Amino acid sequence: MTDAPSSTLPTVAVIGAGPAGLMAAERLASAGLRVTVHERMPSVARKFLMAGRGGLNLTHSEPLAPFLNRYNVPARARVAGWLDAFSPADLTAWAEGLGQETFVGSSGRVFPKAMKASPMLRAWLARLEGLGVEIRVRSRWTGWKDGALTFDTPEGERIERPDAVLLALGGASWARLGSDAAWIPALEDAGAFVAPFRPANVGFDVVWSPLFRDRFAGWPLKGVALTHAGRTVRGEAMIAAYGVEGGAIYALSSALRDTVERDGTAKLTIDLRPEQSTETLTRRLSRPRGKDSLSNWLRKAAHLDALAVALLREAGPLPSEPEALAARIKGVTLTLTDVQGLSRAISSAGGVALNAVDDGLMLTARPGVFLAGEMLDWEAPTGGYLLQASFASGVVAANGVIDWLQAR
Repeated sequence: MTDAPSSTLPTVAVIGAGPAGLMAAERLASAGLRVTVHERMPSVARKFLMAGRGGLNLTHSEPLAPFLNRYNVPARARVAGWLDAFSPADLTAWAEGLGQETFVGSSGRVFPKAMKASPMLRAWLARLEGLGVEIRVRSRWTGWKDGALTFDTPEGERIERPDAVLLALGGASWARLGSDAAWIPALEDAGAFVAPFRPANVGFDVVWSPLFRDRFAGWPLKGVALTHAGRTVRGEAMIAAYGVEGGAIYALSSALRDTVERDGTAKLTIDLRPEQSTETLTRRLSRPRGKDSLSNWLRKAAHLDALAVALLREAGPLPSEPEALAARIKGVTLTLTDVQGLSRAISSAGGVALNAVDDGLMLTARPGVFLAGEMLDWEAPTGGYLLQASFASGVVAANGVIDWLQAR
C-alpha cells in the first residue's frame, strides 16, 4: 500500500481521539493508509490527560497470568488475544520510542518518568502528524445516512464515505471529557447489542457518624488489606464524606457493585495491620496500658494512627479483651450502602457485547466498521490495566482494518 499514490490509498475514519483511537490511527497510518481522526471535543485525549494528573500509570509489570486475572471473567479470553497483539512490554517500548523514559514503581506499576501525560501526548501527536494523520476536532459523529458517515461540525453537516471506519468512542464515565455514550442509538440501529453501562472503579457510600465524617474525610488509609467475597487486596483507600474510594477499593469495585445491586448492601472487611498476625497483636495488646489514653496506647502497641483508631470505634464500642481487640484490628467490617454513579466513576462496565465483533473487532452486523476501547464490554481495575487494554484493543482493531481492506 505504501508505494501507491496517496490519492489511491484506502481511507479510514477513526472516530474518537482517546488512547484506543490514536493508537489505531498510528497503526493504520504506519501501514500506509490515509487516516482521518474525528473528535467531538475541542481537543484530543482529554480523559488521557486527566489520568495523567495522578502519574499516568501506563501498564503493570506483573507476569501475564495474574495480569489477565485483573479483567472480568467474560472478557478475559478476548483481552488475552489483545495482549498477545500488544503486550505490556510492547506498550513500554512504544512509550520509550516516543522519548518518554519509563520506570517501574514499588507496586509494579509502570509510569513515564515525567509522571504526566502531556509530554507523551505532544510527542505522540507529532508522530501522527509526521505519518500524515489528519485530526479534526469539534467533529461530532451523528451516525450513518445512506451508508455514509455524517458529522456535525462548526461549518455544518459533513458527509464522508471512507473505505473503513474505526469507532473508539469511549464508555459512559466522565461525560464532560467526551465519554457520554451518545453513540448507543447508532450502534443499536446497526444491529449491535449494547449492555447497559454501570460505574466501574468507583467509590461506595458508607453511613459515617458525623464526627468521623467531618474529621477524617479526605484522609488516606494506608497499608491496609481489604476483603470482600473471599478476595483480598492490599493497598490504600481514601475516606470520603460519602464513604470510601481509592485504588484498593477500585480493585474490588466490580464485585462490590454487583453485591450492592443484588443485595442492597455489601460487606467490606478491613485489616488495619495485615503484616501482623492476630496472635502477635494480642501479645502486644496484653501489655500494661499504664497512664496512656486508649488512642495513645493503640498508637504505641499496635502502631495505629488517629484514623485507624477512629475507624475501630465506627464499628462499635471497642472490646476490652486483648484478643477481641486484636480481632477487631484485623477485621473492621464496613457496610457499603450504595454505589457512586457514572459521573463519579473512573471507568464504566458495559458497552457493545464482545460477541457482536469478530477477532479483528469488526462489527459482524456491519462489515467495515471496527470497534476499540471502552465502548466494548470489558472491565478492569486501575493500576495500568485499563490503559493497557485500551491501547491493545486499538492495535487489534487497526490490524483488523488492514486485514479486511487487503482481503477486499
